[in-house]
Amino acid sequence: MRSVTAYATTAAKAPFEKTTIQRRDLGPRDVLIKIAYAGICHSDIHTAREEWGDALFPLVPGHEIAGTVEEVGSEVEKYTIGDRVGVGCMVDSCRECENCLAGEEQYCLKGNTGTYNAIGRDGRPTDGGYSTHIVVDQDFVLGIPEGISLDVAAPLLCAGITLYSPLKHWGAGPGKKVAIVGLGGLGHMGVKIAHALGAEVTVLSQTLSKQEDGLKFGADHFYATSDGQTFEKLAGSFDLIVNTVSSDLPMEKYFSLLRLDGTMVNVGAPPEPLSVPAFALIPMRRSWAGSMIGGIRQTQEMLDFCAEHGLGAEIEVISGEQIDEAYERIVASDVRYRFVIDTATF
Repeated sequence: MRSVTAYATTAAKAPFEKTTIQRRDLGPRDVLIKIAYAGICHSDIHTAREEWGDALFPLVPGHEIAGTVEEVGSEVEKYTIGDRVGVGCMVDSCRECENCLAGEEQYCLKGNTGTYNAIGRDGRPTDGGYSTHIVVDQDFVLGIPEGISLDVAAPLLCAGITLYSPLKHWGAGPGKKVAIVGLGGLGHMGVKIAHALGAEVTVLSQTLSKQEDGLKFGADHFYATSDGQTFEKLAGSFDLIVNTVSSDLPMEKYFSLLRLDGTMVNVGAPPEPLSVPAFALIPMRRSWAGSMIGGIRQTQEMLDFCAEHGLGAEIEVISGEQIDEAYERIVASDVRYRFVIDTATF
C-alpha cells in the first residue's frame, strides 16, 4: 500500500478536507498514474450528497482523470512511464459477460466497478480522482493523444464520452437534425461533438444567455425553452434530442419536437421520476431512451476523434480548497463549463 494525498468528504453534504488515502501496490497489470487534473462532474455532487442513494464514506469522488504514467507493473504492455493517460467512470468489470466481450463494459451484466463509491476486486472501496495518484488495471486506462492538453482532456473522460456515445449510436451526422437540451458541462461537449460529426445542431436552453457560446461551439440554431412559441415553432423537427439536464422537464413538450421515428435520449439523471405520457410517443413512433458513458474501446475512439478535430472542454481550473465552492456554483449553474481541479495545489 502507498499513501497519497486526496480530498474527501466524510458524510453527505460535509465539507471536503485534505486527507491521506491508501492506494494498492501495483499488480502485474497495474498502472500508477500521477494525476494532473480531475474534472468535477455533477454525478460527483449527486453521490457526495447522497441524492442517488447511500454513499461509501469517506468519499473521494472524481472520474474525469488526466495525468501521466509514473510506474507500471511487470506485465503491462499498453503504457510506459511518461505516457499521457486518462481514467473515466469505471476501473473494472467482469470482462466475461456478453456485454463486456462486445466492448460495452459500462453495461457489464454483473455491474462495472466505478472509479469511486464502489468496491474493487480487492474488497476495498474505490477512491477517485480528487487525489494525487491512482492505480488502475491497464485495460481501463485510456491514452490521451498529443494535441489535447491534459486540463481540457480531463472532462472528456465523462462529459465527452457521455455525449459521444449516444450521438454515435443514434447516427448523428450529415443530414441529421440534432438538438442538445442544456448547455452545461455535458451539453457544451454535445454541441461540439455533434457539429464535428456533421449534424445540424440546435441548442435548447432555458434562456438565450449562452447563445453566443452555443453558436461559437458549433450550434446552427439556439432557442430559449422559456419562450412560449419555441415548442410550437420546432414541432416535428428533430431526428435526435439528447437531454443533458438533471431536472424534471415537461416531457410531452419535448417529445413533440421529434419527427417520425425520432428519439430522445436522457443522459442527465434527475433523482426524481419523470412523467412520460404514452400518447406523446405512440403517434409518430417516437422513442425515449437512456445512455451512459461508453466502453473502453469507444472512449479511446472519442479521445482520438476529439484530438483529430481539436475538441476539448471549456474549463475553469480550481484548487483543492475550492471544491466546496465549486459544488455550490455548479448547482447554481454558475460555471462555463467544467471545473477542473489542479492536483498540484494539493
